[in-house]
Amino acid sequence: MKKNIAIIMGGYSSEVNVSLKSGNVVYNNISKRKYNTYKVHILKNNWFVIDDDNQKHPINKHDFSVVINNKKINFDCVFNAIHGHPGENGTILAYFDLINLKHTSAPFYQMALSFNKRDCLSVVKQYGIKTATSYYLDKNNDINVDEIIEKVGLPCFVKPNNAGSSFGISKVKNSKEMIPAIKKAFKEDNEILIEAFLDGPEITVGVLEYKGVIKVLPMTEIVTENNFFDYEAKYLGKSQEITPARISEETHKKLEKTAKHIYQILKMKGFTRAEYILVNNEPYFLEINTVPGLTSESLIPQQAAAAGINLEDLFHNAIEMALNN
Repeated sequence: MKKNIAIIMGGYSSEVNVSLKSGNVVYNNISKRKYNTYKVHILKNNWFVIDDDNQKHPINKHDFSVVINNKKINFDCVFNAIHGHPGENGTILAYFDLINLKHTSAPFYQMALSFNKRDCLSVVKQYGIKTATSYYLDKNNDINVDEIIEKVGLPCFVKPNNAGSSFGISKVKNSKEMIPAIKKAFKEDNEILIEAFLDGPEITVGVLEYKGVIKVLPMTEIVTENNFFDYEAKYLGKSQEITPARISEETHKKLEKTAKHIYQILKMKGFTRAEYILVNNEPYFLEINTVPGLTSESLIPQQAAAAGINLEDLFHNAIEMALNN
């Protein structure tokens, strides 16, 4: 009997439209011969299944079921394609755990930890992972620009502590730009992280649990036309993404070891994508995305293809790993 798979997409953050694109890519690349698949929109005011005729069927939040054509459907597994809140920060996954529904992501605590940039960096640093010097600000804190610059220097990056897709991020080149950048970041989150600029190539590394083994995908070097790998660079073609990255075998081995170690430290499941800057060929960890983009512009599909894994195999594997977990 075919399993019923709910592909959740949307969410409550600025990443809602990116998530809807990712979710549709997942839906279109899962075999309908092998699984019964359902697009589930998780939006602030409504949870519903949307069918191929664009009809909406409300989700029963008591058990995450749906009634379609007078037939109640319970799901065997949830494919998590929600970037940001509540999918990537673990909120909805805690609910799935409570109702004993399997999903393709790591446990909710691991998701919450990795989504919080400050807390995630604090954990991995204890294992000798190199990171940028950083300064944390809560919305209620007093802002001392001189103190910030003294710690992290210039240029630096101001970013929301809990957000993705580069929303709210600014590269600050002088003291006058600091306050506007902080205000921009606070529009996305009540907590922000200010990080020192690391001078070196940016490498993004996909890691996943593939057929029961932790696998590091071919790495991608990011060459952006903009000041940094921002939303335009990620989704609007303002960057060059070179897979495999133009790095030495020695540097590749260092990155591969670091990426796999971080995946294990954070007790990840499913697929992830982490960002690194190479400083004198040493990897510095920036952050990890536990629900990476799956659109046609996204990096995980590119890296999987370079590894000889097509999208159907990639998504089927995530489902099977979740069902067998």
